[in-house]
Amino acid sequence: MAQLVQLDSILDIPADRWDALCSDGQPFVRHGFLAALEASESVSAASGWVPAHGILKNDTGEIIAAAPLYEKHHSYGEFVFDFAWANAYAQVGLDYYPKLLNAVPFTPVCGPRVLAVDHNARRELAQALAELPGSQNASSLHSLFVDDDSAAVLRESGAIARRGCQYRWYNRGYDDFDAFLAQLSSKRRKEIRRERKRMHDAGVEVRVLRPQDIDAELWQTLYAFYGRTYAIRGQAPYLTPAFFNELCQRMPERVRFFVAYHRERPVGMAFMMLGDDTLYGRHWGCETDYHSLHFETCYYAGIDYCIEHGLTCFDAGAQGEHKIRRGFEPVATWSYHVISHPRLAAAIDDFCVREADMMESFQREQRERSNFAAHPAHGT
Repeated sequence: MAQLVQLDSILDIPADRWDALCSDGQPFVRHGFLAALEASESVSAASGWVPAHGILKNDTGEIIAAAPLYEKHHSYGEFVFDFAWANAYAQVGLDYYPKLLNAVPFTPVCGPRVLAVDHNARRELAQALAELPGSQNASSLHSLFVDDDSAAVLRESGAIARRGCQYRWYNRGYDDFDAFLAQLSSKRRKEIRRERKRMHDAGVEVRVLRPQDIDAELWQTLYAFYGRTYAIRGQAPYLTPAFFNELCQRMPERVRFFVAYHRERPVGMAFMMLGDDTLYGRHWGCETDYHSLHFETCYYAGIDYCIEHGLTCFDAGAQGEHKIRRGFEPVATWSYHVISHPRLAAAIDDFCVREADMMESFQREQRERSNFAAHPAHGT
C-alpha cells in the first residue's frame, strides 16, 4: 500500500527523482524553480510559507507521485483570492489559518499540481492530500491554477472547483508581427502601431538577455526595477535577490530577461521563463513610468520572441483586461478547494457555483469584444 510522506524542504529530494514525475516542460513545478524559492528564503516559515511537500511512495519505497505543498498563515502571493472565506471563518469563531496550499508560490500559471508516474498514482495522492486538513488541524486545502490531469483527480477527491479567467496570446503560424496585426481590427492595429512607434521614436529598444549576459551592476539595476513595482504599493518584494541568483544557476536555460534600453541605459525589464512551447511573463519593473514602456517590454517584445522562436503560446501573467486590446484571448482557469468545516464547505461550494456562472458570462463577453477580425477558437 502506498504511503504519504511530507518533506520539510524540496531540497530533501534529489532533483532527478522529482523531475522524473513532471510530464511536460513547464518550468515552475520543476525541482530547480521550487528549490530556488527555498534556498533563497523567498519561501520559508518567516515569510508565512512553510514547505510540507507531499510524496507518495509505493511498497518498495519508490516515489510514484508528488505535490508542491505549503502550510500557509496568510493568503498573500497566491492570486486566487480567499480573504472573504477567511472572514467567514472568523465570523463563526473559527481559525482559517493555517491552511494547506498545493501551488507554486507567487506564480499564477496553470500547470501540474499532482505529479505522478501514472493516473492511478495521481488519483491516490489527490485522495491522500484531501484528507490532510482533517488530520493536521488545517482549515482547508487549496490547489491553484490546475491543469486538466490534476483537475480530474482533484474532482474525484471531492474538492470544490472555482473558475477564474486569464489572458494568453496564441501563435497561429505568424511570419512576423505585422502578420499577427493583420488578424486584428483596424482600430487595434493602429493603436498597437502607435504604441510601438512611440517607443521607437523615443529611442527605446528591448533586448532579450540570458543569465550569462548580465553582469553584477546590471543585475542590481534589474532587481531595483523589480523592487520598485512593490515599493509603489507599499510592499516588500516577494522574491529576494538571492532567488534570481539561485534560479539562474539551477535553470539558466529557462530564464530570459527582456531589458528595455533608452539610448544604452536600462530603464525597465520583464523577467520571463521558457517552457517547451510557451513563454511565461512573470515579473516587471522600471526606472520610472514611461508611456507604453510596459506594453512594449511585457507584451509586444514577448510576441516578437514567440514568433521568432516558434513558440505557440505567450502567458504574460495574471489579470489584466487591457490585454484583450493587444491580441490576448480570455481562457478559463481552475482551482480546487477542500474545506474541512461541513457548513462552510456547503456555503463556499454554493458561492463557487454562482461565481463560475458569472465568470463564464464574463469570459464570453470578453471573447465577443475580441479585437480579432474573426473570433479564434482558443480559450474555452
